[in-house]
Amino acid sequence: MVTRPEPDISAFLKARRAALDPAELGLPAGINRRRVPGLRREEAAQLAGISVDYYTRIEQGRTPNISDSVLDAVARALRLTDSEYAYLRDLTFPGRRTSTTGTQGTTGATGSQQVRQGIRLLIDAMEDVPAYVCSAAMDVLAWNTLGGQVSYDFAALEPRERNLARLYFLDEEQSRSLYPEWEAGGEYMAATLRADVGRHPDDPALGALIADLLEHSAQFRRCWDQQHVRGLCYGVKHITHPVAGELWLHYESLPLPSDPGQTLVTFTAEPGSSTEKALRLLATRATPQPVPSH
Repeated sequence: MVTRPEPDISAFLKARRAALDPAELGLPAGINRRRVPGLRREEAAQLAGISVDYYTRIEQGRTPNISDSVLDAVARALRLTDSEYAYLRDLTFPGRRTSTTGTQGTTGATGSQQVRQGIRLLIDAMEDVPAYVCSAAMDVLAWNTLGGQVSYDFAALEPRERNLARLYFLDEEQSRSLYPEWEAGGEYMAATLRADVGRHPDDPALGALIADLLEHSAQFRRCWDQQHVRGLCYGVKHITHPVAGELWLHYESLPLPSDPGQTLVTFTAEPGSSTEKALRLLATRATPQPVPSH
């Protein structure tokens, strides 16, 4: 049985070193062929302007009091994205752990599973916009009529089954039929969960979810081992809906500052597009169903 995963700075930094091309950074190829891809530790240390011994101790997690200036230097040397840098800060010192809104401070667990009445009224008022609220562990906590129809029928699922990651990786046949770019979507989902684990390492629901996925999904293990990190963001999602057909939806992931760990996700269509017409079709077919209160 797979044990509960813990954030691992060594695996993360090794993966980020391996992802870099030394030639693009102006480093010599070396007399001997490289045994592994990417940067060597001494090259990462050189680019960061620190000793090889100090960089090695950072990568091994043996520097609990690493300074902000050194973290900045390591992040620049490894060309970390903003999300990757936030994750590195989370791993190196809990006092610097970032919240879901990007500010400093400890966050503890992922917060309440209760969705405020004001948020429920808000998503219900968005009649033409599919929307739902999910937790850091990707449990779907509330949704409006279209939000419960645009991909999965949440109302028809048991509460434990209303989890975006479990649906995606553990019901692979259905999720692949819904999402044509399934591979890329799985990598993004794993990268988002990794960012959440950095912010909430002690959250039992999040830890249990990842352990379950690691045990039962080879595809998730592949994505997880890539050590990618992505924060909540926006983009375009392509869905092949069994009733509405091809949908191209702009999505926004909006953290709720007053409800730590909860995120409002909305989907909108380009005006006049076939997707907008398809959403209207879905709205006429969908029957509003009561969303369970937690």
